[in-house]
Amino acid sequence: MRELLALVFGAIFGLGIAISGMINPAKVMNFFDIYGTWDPSLAFVMIGALAVAIPGYALIFRMRRAPVLNAQFAQPTKTALDRRLIGGAALFGLGWGAAGFCPGGAIPAIGLGEASVYIFLLAMIAGMMAMRQILARLD
Repeated sequence: MRELLALVFGAIFGLGIAISGMINPAKVMNFFDIYGTWDPSLAFVMIGALAVAIPGYALIFRMRRAPVLNAQFAQPTKTALDRRLIGGAALFGLGWGAAGFCPGGAIPAIGLGEASVYIFLLAMIAGMMAMRQILARLD
């Protein structure tokens, strides 16, 4: 049942990403190009998502001790801003700005069948694997 619900909610999320245009790298790049062909429409997508998510989380945490299909809510245990968090966020932003894709937009974009999507996903996976190795050696 959990897997089916994950599939349904993932499909709804992917559909929203596709409808909003976040699977189109040109639209994403125009969002970041504030001095050129700036397209603010993705800001409205983000604001709309926050307008639903913030009160939704507040309500659900007040109403329930645990989710319906799990023993507890999965919440982050770290709250401090450290080098890994800031560095990871910076790399994520640079990658999103350079490629026009983020993981949330690239997965639904697989359906487009464009080579750039597959190249991005392969590069992302390779980067994740390389970073795992680097962090293991640093620790």
